[in-house]
Amino acid sequence: MERRDLLRTLASATALTILPHKTLEAWSRVASGVPVASGLSDAHMVLVRALADTIIPRTDTPSATDVGVHRFIDVIFAEYLTDEDRTRGVAGLNALDERAVSESRVVFAELADDAQGRFIEALEAGPRDTDLKRTYWQLKGLIVRGYFTSEPVMKNVLKHVVMPGRFEGSAPIAIARAKRHG
Repeated sequence: MERRDLLRTLASATALTILPHKTLEAWSRVASGVPVASGLSDAHMVLVRALADTIIPRTDTPSATDVGVHRFIDVIFAEYLTDEDRTRGVAGLNALDERAVSESRVVFAELADDAQGRFIEALEAGPRDTDLKRTYWQLKGLIVRGYFTSEPVMKNVLKHVVMPGRFEGSAPIAIARAKRHG
């Protein structure tokens, strides 16, 4: 791992600890089942699903779409991004599909699995200073964040226990009194 990648990873991890309530709010919104009003288009959702499952495919653990990462990203786009960031993000999604079409004559979601993998590898190679690559890395960050903060992954894969032990609301407490020196 290069130093630059390490620093980016650390910055991403720090960002996750700074704003965990936004992630929880987004997952709560997904769990509500209420459709997102101004979310991503159907075509964008197909692209996000394909990217998410290419980045985190189903193995002995669930894939990104198995845990609903695509719905998490839809909520983030609709309710947490500024208008400017949303516009830039949608333009980036369009650019990802346009690149796939220019290279292979089909949108990303219609590429064979191995071709999707090569497409991602090409995006991840080299400098990240283009709008297309920035969009990809931001989207990948959302996919990873969404995946590892989803309830199924936290409970069944990471085995994260929010409150260890069992709750005993009326457990007796022994109060130790200090000895008086007289």
